[in-house]
Amino acid sequence: MNYDIIVIGSGPGGYVAAIRASQLGFKTAIIERESLGGICLNWGCIPTKALLKSAQVFEYLNHAKDYGISADNIKADFSGVVKRSRDVADGMSKGIQFLMKKNKIDVLMGTAKVKAGKKVDVTADGKTNTYEGKHIIIATGARSRQLPNLPQDGKKIIGYREAMVLPKLPKSLVVVGSGAIGVEFAYFYATMGTKVTVVEFLPNIVPVEDEEVSKQLEKSFKKVGIDIMVDSSVESVDTKGEGCKVNIKTKTGNITLDAEIVLSAVGIEANITGLGLEETGIKTEKGKIVTDKFYATNVPGYYAIGDCVGGQALAHVASAEGITCVEKIKGLHVEAIDYNNIPGCTYCQPEIASVGYTEKKAKEAGYTLKVGKFPFSASGKASASGAKDGFIKVIFDAKYGEILGAHMIGANVTEMIAEIVALRKLEATGHELIKTIHPHPTMSEAIMEAAAAAYGEVIHL
Repeated sequence: MNYDIIVIGSGPGGYVAAIRASQLGFKTAIIERESLGGICLNWGCIPTKALLKSAQVFEYLNHAKDYGISADNIKADFSGVVKRSRDVADGMSKGIQFLMKKNKIDVLMGTAKVKAGKKVDVTADGKTNTYEGKHIIIATGARSRQLPNLPQDGKKIIGYREAMVLPKLPKSLVVVGSGAIGVEFAYFYATMGTKVTVVEFLPNIVPVEDEEVSKQLEKSFKKVGIDIMVDSSVESVDTKGEGCKVNIKTKTGNITLDAEIVLSAVGIEANITGLGLEETGIKTEKGKIVTDKFYATNVPGYYAIGDCVGGQALAHVASAEGITCVEKIKGLHVEAIDYNNIPGCTYCQPEIASVGYTEKKAKEAGYTLKVGKFPFSASGKASASGAKDGFIKVIFDAKYGEILGAHMIGANVTEMIAEIVALRKLEATGHELIKTIHPHPTMSEAIMEAAAAAYGEVIHL
């Protein structure tokens, strides 16, 4: 019942922390109340990408003529698409089970509650066992945020979990919120044949992105029939009838939209209630656990990582935090994570990927800028692939050539952003990026061309 490290939660923060702890020689246990892999593997990152891939295949088949190919009687089996997504998620969760066994990590199934004295109660089937650990890492993640005027009933007003397993394809859908979750589901359902309306409170969809990226996505979405309403808010939803009557406040007045289903995608909130934080004395602020830069809480021996602490709520951030936290516990030389060099990816079509400063934020920070853009319409590979929507935008500090940020929208850009993350980590300059020979023909050479455009050296524009 005694461990060196106990990890609470087995998402991409928790299971990665546990594996790294085991690699470093710690006797490790991990506690999970539902399924190994957490939300990401079971109800988030992985199954949504499976749904999106099915939508992309369906879209390809519907546009087969554009590629000189005939394809008749194309139909989407919605339940088959959902089943494939669940099968992918189940396979990934089984993979985590294998990794736990391989790394000799004890898996404790049940609901955890932290206690003083570096103890954790684990309750399952009405029985509670107490475990003791020298170090306790809280990695409990987050859940869909609920708004008072948009109460989720799981049937007509739903969150992301229900959106992944609907029994049938809805005829119409209103998506409230246009962050990554909102626009990914908007693309998926619109491609499958649902009439989709996206409602965003702020002036641009995907509001954390560079404004030019937001405008491009709006244009691409409208082209495929998705209605976009910005500067708008859902005030209430009447679910008494067969569908939903959605009352939306706009700049010019209120309107009512009819929809079969409303998807609330207004963000997430940390899973920290009922965890025993108050009794243990662990400090929280604005609904999240407070830690130092190496994830120690104010109570010695207790740590927290991932979506239940500050910083970007992203799977790869949680994993990096878990590794950093455990290595610091071990006493290794560890650098604190640079949260301004975290890539963000959105997997609708066209995809979005970004890192570092937006142009607006870089100006606000006082930099003098060189900005280069290269449209995929000028890319040979994009033309050959039939994926000419979008562009690469790279932002440099005019004085020293530092790469301040990059913003990409287009096919496969989520696979391309890591180049800029690595270059920023290595403190490369704009000229070094321009002189890095990129393979031709690829989508990625647009990064080199965008950099060259910033310095007046672009060849293919």
